[in-house]
Amino acid sequence: MNKKGPLYALFLSLILLLPGCSSITVLNPKGPAARTISDTIILSILVMLGVLAVVYILYIFVIVKYRAKKSNEGYIPPHEEGNKWLEAIWIAIPIIIVSFLSVVTVKSTSAVENVAADYKNQKPLVIYASSSNWKWHFSYPEEGIETVNYVNIPVHRAVEFRLYSFSSITSFWVPQLAGQKYAMNDMLTTLHLSADTVGSYLGRNSNFSGKGFAHMEFETLVMPQKDYDGWVKDVKETAQPLTEDEFKTLLKTDFVGRKTYSSTHLTFSPPPGNHGDHMSHDGMEMDMDNGNMEHKENKKIHPSPAPSSETIFDGKPDTEVQPVDESTHEGHH
Repeated sequence: MNKKGPLYALFLSLILLLPGCSSITVLNPKGPAARTISDTIILSILVMLGVLAVVYILYIFVIVKYRAKKSNEGYIPPHEEGNKWLEAIWIAIPIIIVSFLSVVTVKSTSAVENVAADYKNQKPLVIYASSSNWKWHFSYPEEGIETVNYVNIPVHRAVEFRLYSFSSITSFWVPQLAGQKYAMNDMLTTLHLSADTVGSYLGRNSNFSGKGFAHMEFETLVMPQKDYDGWVKDVKETAQPLTEDEFKTLLKTDFVGRKTYSSTHLTFSPPPGNHGDHMSHDGMEMDMDNGNMEHKENKKIHPSPAPSSETIFDGKPDTEVQPVDESTHEGHH
C-alpha cells in the first residue's frame, strides 16, 4: 500500500483551496473598525500557528529521537518523579498566551464599540437600520429620507447605526466596514463604523432567522461627501414620501427590491427607546418609552417566522381522550 498517496492528496487540495482565501472580505478591511477586527483575527491566527509549530516540532523530535531501535531492545527507562521546572513552564505558557489574547480582545472590542480615533471630533451621521422579513429599512432622521435594501454613506465620516427589528432577531453586518451587531424587537443596539475608501460593500443578515434569511443582503455604497449631498438633495426632490399605509405594506411583503422615499417611518412608527433628539412633530420633541405602542403594533404585522414545516406538535391540543391501541399505538398524539 502506498502510504504517500493521502499526503499527496492533502498537499494538492491545499494548493487548490488556499488561493480562495484571498476573497475573504473580513480580511480586506476598508475602514478603521474592520481593520481592527482584521488585525485581531490575523494576530490570533499567528499565535495559534506558533503554538502548533512548537507542538509539531517537539512531536517530530520525540518520535525520531526516542523511536524503537534494535540497539535499545529490552531497554527499560528509569522511574522519573517529574521535573518541576518543565511542569511550571508548560503551565505558565498557556496562561501567558490566554492573558495576551484576552488583553488584545478587550482593547479591540473597546475600539470597535466607539467612534474611531480619527473621527472623534466629528458628529456621527445617525442612521436607523431596522429589519423585517426579509428586508432592511434605512432611515436618515437628519436628512428626512429612507431607503430599503441599500444604504449610502459618505467617505471619511463617522456613522452611527441604531439597530432594531420588526420581526425575529437579525444581525447587521458589513464585513469590510465593521463587525456584526444584533437587531432586536424592543431595544436598540448601536454600531459605529466609518469608511476610508470609496466603493460598494456587501452587507447582510448574519443571523439565521428563517426561510428568507439568504435574501437579506444590502449594498453599502461609500461615496465622496459632495456626491452624498447631491444624492440626498435628489431624493428629497424626486422620491415619493413614505406613508404609513405604504410602510405597513412593506412590512407585510416578504421580498422587495430597492426603494427610496423622501420621508421616514420614524415619525409614525418610532423605534423603541427615547430618541426625541432626532424625531419631532412641529418642533416638539417626542417622549418615547421603550417598546412604544406604534412599534409594537407594526411588529405584529411580521411576527417571528413560523417553522417551514408543521409537525404533530404544532396543532392545538386534543382535549378529548382517545382509546389506545396497544398493538399499533395509533392512538398517541
